[in-house]
Amino acid sequence: MKKTIFAAATLAVATSGASAQSSVTLYGIVTGDIAVVNNAQSSATGNGGRPTGGRQVAILDSGSSGVTSSRWGMTGNEDLGGGLSAIFQIESGFNVNNGAATQGGDIFGRYAFVGLNDPRFGTLTLGRQLDAQITFVSPLTYEWFGGNLTTHPADYDNINGTWRANNSIKYVSRKYNGFQFGGLYSLGGVAGDVTQNQLWSVGASYTGGAFAIAASIFNARDPNVSLRGVNGGASASANNFGSAGSATTPESNPSIAGFASATSQQTAAVAVTYTVGSAILGVAYTNTQYRDFNAGAGSTLNRLSYSGSTNLSTFSASVRYQATPALRFGAGIDYTAGGNVNDSGGAKYTQFNLASGYSLSKRTDLYVTAAFQHASGVDSLGHRAVAQLGYLTPSSTDRQLALSAGIQHKF
Repeated sequence: MKKTIFAAATLAVATSGASAQSSVTLYGIVTGDIAVVNNAQSSATGNGGRPTGGRQVAILDSGSSGVTSSRWGMTGNEDLGGGLSAIFQIESGFNVNNGAATQGGDIFGRYAFVGLNDPRFGTLTLGRQLDAQITFVSPLTYEWFGGNLTTHPADYDNINGTWRANNSIKYVSRKYNGFQFGGLYSLGGVAGDVTQNQLWSVGASYTGGAFAIAASIFNARDPNVSLRGVNGGASASANNFGSAGSATTPESNPSIAGFASATSQQTAAVAVTYTVGSAILGVAYTNTQYRDFNAGAGSTLNRLSYSGSTNLSTFSASVRYQATPALRFGAGIDYTAGGNVNDSGGAKYTQFNLASGYSLSKRTDLYVTAAFQHASGVDSLGHRAVAQLGYLTPSSTDRQLALSAGIQHKF
C-alpha cells in the first residue's frame, strides 16, 4: 500500500476551466529472511584445484534469497491538462541487514526517471530504468513469483531485472484491446560514436481472457560496460560479469564470468500463461547470444582467449495456485544449457523451485521459498560446472540446495 505524503495545490487552467493536481507518493518494501544453504564456496581453488566450501547460514539475507529486495522510493504526478501528466520516479535499494545502499551504492540505483504520460498514447520517460523485456515478459515468468532464488544462472538474460539501463529513452503504449508494445534505447555516451555502449530493447504483450503472451528482443553493445557496468563502483576495465576467484576467495557467476569480452549480447524471450480457475500455468523461453569475443582482451576479461560466439538458453515451466485469498503456492522447473566455446561442450543447469506465501494483511506477507540446482559440463571459466542459486555464493560441488523463510512489509 502506498501512502501519499504530499498533495500540492489545485491550479485553475484558464483556457479550459479544468483543474490540475500534483502529488508525490512515498512507498517501499522491507524484506528480511533467514536462508539456509547446504554448500557455498570458501575459495575457488583447493586440493586438486577444485573449489572448497561447506554449509552456510545467512541471517536476514534480504538481497540474495528473499522474494524481493528491500527498497524505498517516490513517485510524482502533475496533471498538465487535457489528459497529459508529468511524472517521475526515484527508487533506492538497501540492505536490511545494515542499511547500506545496493546497486553499488547508487542513491537511486533502482530507478531515476522523468517523463510524460497520456492515456490516449502511452508513456515516454527518460533516465535510469528497466528495459522493455522486463516490462513485458518478466511479469509472466515464475521468477517474479518465486523470488531471487529462482533467477536463471547469474541472471544471464536479465529477466529478473538485476541490471538497469542508464541514459535511456523509453516508450510504453497504452493498451489496445489487450495489446501493448514499447521499446527502450540507451545512448552510449561515447564522443564520436553514437553506437558504442548502446543498449536497446523492444517488446509487446497481449492479454485476452485467461490467456497472456509476451515477447521481447534485447541488445547490448559491449555488455560488460553498457549492461553489467552501470552500477556505482563498476569499471570498464574490470570484469563486471564475475570472477574466477582465488585460493582465498570464491568464484563469482562462473556460468558467465568468462564471457565478459563479448562485443555484444542479444536476448530473445517469450512467456505464456493460462489461467484455470485459481491456478496459473506458465511456460517461458529465453535465448542469449554472447557474440564476437575479443581474443586480445587480456586475462581480466578473457582469461581463456575465447574467440567466436556462444549462447545460453533456458526453458521454464511453472504453476502458481491461489488456494485462498491469503494463501498461495507455486512450483517451477528451469533447464538451462549452452556456453560452448572452443569446443568446451558448455554447461547444463537443472533447477527445481518451490514457493509459498501467506498474507497477514494487505501490506505484510510471510513467505517460504526453496530451490535446488544441479550443474554438469564445463562452465564459462573452463572448469567443471558448479551450482549457483540466485545471487548466492556458488557451491563447491555440482549441487546446491537453499531454503529461505521471511517476512515482507510494504508501505
